[in-house]
Amino acid sequence: MIILYIYVMNILLTGANGYIGKRLLSNLIEQGHHVYCCVRDKNRFTPPTSVRNNITVLELDLTDKNSLDVIPIEIDAAYYLVHSMSSSNDYKKLEERCAIYFREKIDQTNTKHVIYLSGIANDNDLSKHLSSRKNVENELARGKYNFTCFRAGIIVGSGSASFEIIRDLVEKLPIMITPKWLLTRCQPIGVSDVLSILSKGLLNEKVFNQNFDIGSPDILSYKEMLLQFAEVRGLKRKIWTVPVMTPRLSSYWLYFVTSTSFKLASSLVDSMKVEVVCRDNRINEILEIQPIHYQEAIQRAFDKIQENNIVSSWKDSYVSSGINFEIGDFIRVPEYGILKDSRKMSLLNKKFTIDRIWSLGGKNGWYYGNWLWKIRGYLDKAAGGVGLRRGRTHPSTLNPGDSLDFWRVLYANREEGRLLLFAEMKLPGEAWLEFKIENHQLVQTATFRPKGLAGRLYWFIVYPFHGFIFKGMLKKLTKMKSKKLQVKQV
Repeated sequence: MIILYIYVMNILLTGANGYIGKRLLSNLIEQGHHVYCCVRDKNRFTPPTSVRNNITVLELDLTDKNSLDVIPIEIDAAYYLVHSMSSSNDYKKLEERCAIYFREKIDQTNTKHVIYLSGIANDNDLSKHLSSRKNVENELARGKYNFTCFRAGIIVGSGSASFEIIRDLVEKLPIMITPKWLLTRCQPIGVSDVLSILSKGLLNEKVFNQNFDIGSPDILSYKEMLLQFAEVRGLKRKIWTVPVMTPRLSSYWLYFVTSTSFKLASSLVDSMKVEVVCRDNRINEILEIQPIHYQEAIQRAFDKIQENNIVSSWKDSYVSSGINFEIGDFIRVPEYGILKDSRKMSLLNKKFTIDRIWSLGGKNGWYYGNWLWKIRGYLDKAAGGVGLRRGRTHPSTLNPGDSLDFWRVLYANREEGRLLLFAEMKLPGEAWLEFKIENHQLVQTATFRPKGLAGRLYWFIVYPFHGFIFKGMLKKLTKMKSKKLQVKQV
């Protein structure tokens, strides 16, 4: 009899709920590891059912040193996938403190290797964002463990911030008058190659105590990236650059045209003035990787979109709205000091109604009075909010923490027939929208907790529109017009 002994490693994954972290998790599980997933809010973390027997969820906050005590000693390696694109004045100090707390805690464990995903930082005049990442790298490198830093520029993949911003610009604007930083060179990399490098670098002695730039074979200006994206999509685009756009004007240009928040747009503009080109490609030989070209990365991203197979999206992160909160703080809808609009309607088919509710927003719209929803989205965008441009990551799946136009999903349970949304639009108060099936009826409730007189005035101004929009939407969610429609929707 032959007995095989398989050594299962314990991997600590910070940023497990982030764009890269969600994707890397599946890779690590496939390799047979047990993964300790570090998240700030367990309510937002919804890993696939297939991996749940191979993970342990740790709720912690890297800004709170004591919360890191939940990290066990028996850790073999760790990934640090945490960073901020905030434009707040103190985020550099905040990131540094997080790195120090993490390093001090990991030094108390059995960790042999820490991997950090950072940004390419070869320019002498770094942006504030890249300078902060370099500082985090220096702090993490001081640990007792072996340390590796992989530095990436633009990451191209379905749902990535860079991909979605480029997509918005190319598909919405046939002619572009752009800032001169579009002539800055960069070296993008496909998200699949980033995941391969992170996976193959794990506990690989050849990469210990070094940093590596990672990128595709293509060195392009941002203008060339836009034009090649248009080529892949079969679109003709004209782009002219002008020297008169200030960083603030450039940020507003990105903010109003794309789905990005103003804070993220400001950070991106600041970083895009810096050239991000790899020093060398020695990591490809070490790990035996051949990164794909930029245009192939774009095509793969669209293949995932067409298959409705987007694992993670930057739009579901709180940076997309600039609002940071714990779901637990708002999952209980208040009962006092509120204004409420509640409506009920009998169901013809429970499954039909649930399918319709779980498909709200995005390209499907809100089923009734969509022109009014669009106007509200434009007004929100003009006021500095997120508007409707975030859409949704998946056309028929919703999980706590997902973004849904200018809402955030707090609770989603298909079996129970309940969906609870929290408003991330600009409001003089706080708003919830709930759909709940009770006694063969759909109960639709809008709850508003006003802040001062402005909040109450706002409610009474928009209340007449509720009767039109919410009543019409309720009918669309509960009624099937014909057998043909029933088959199409179900």
